[in-house]
Amino acid sequence: MADLIARAARDIVRSSYAVALTGAGISTESGIADFRGPSGIWTKNPEAEAQAYRSYPEFTRDPKIWWQNLLTGKTHDPLGPLDHARPNAGHLALVELEKMGILKTTITQNIDALHEKAGCAHLLEFHGSRSKLRCLACNARFRPEVFDFQKLQKEDRLPPRCLECNEPLKSDVVFFGEPIPDDVAEESYAEALRCDLMLIAGTSAAVYPFANLPRVARQRGAVKIIEVNAEPTPLTQEGISDYLIQGKTGEVLPAIVDLVRELKIDR
Repeated sequence: MADLIARAARDIVRSSYAVALTGAGISTESGIADFRGPSGIWTKNPEAEAQAYRSYPEFTRDPKIWWQNLLTGKTHDPLGPLDHARPNAGHLALVELEKMGILKTTITQNIDALHEKAGCAHLLEFHGSRSKLRCLACNARFRPEVFDFQKLQKEDRLPPRCLECNEPLKSDVVFFGEPIPDDVAEESYAEALRCDLMLIAGTSAAVYPFANLPRVARQRGAVKIIEVNAEPTPLTQEGISDYLIQGKTGEVLPAIVDLVRELKIDR
């Protein structure tokens, strides 16, 4: 593993436009459960998965009832409260690469806002964020604390409305059956086409269309694609990635950053 970590550090230092892709594997080390792993939320509670598939149709059918169910606890968030969760060494390592001017963008599947909490400056949350609300009409996003939900509920003024166009707001989280927001999708694909190095950390590369991004990057023959993951993925098996560093992101990414720092000092 040490040789691969050194190789990754050299490749990163040589890059001119690096982007990172991250998935659930970087957040499990912050104590956030995944969904489909052996001890995943949906593995242990299939009804929670069924509810996840119902959420988008229920919202589009009647946003008011959807919000009432959420606020009265009839609809449960499978992840539960995330106030306890803190960015781990993997998140912080990516922020260090960003501060060095090497990492230009982080694109994440995760909805837990841990990259934001870590201090990531240019972040694309492909599946949205639990820390925001989004308007489906104009893609405007707002912090939940902007709204007094108890007052809206008491005054029978649910759902909360977009402050830009007055359309109903929903959680920014992308539900099953819901399109990826145009603004995030377009910028993510543009970054995948632009990068000359893609660092993929903690994703099984099995959820689409997110899993298309490395394939889009691979279309540019000169791009380096590095995986850091606990297990091989379809990207490994299909030769999309150049190599896999098998291990915990919270251990491998800081080790890479330490070597990158040394190499930059020596240059």
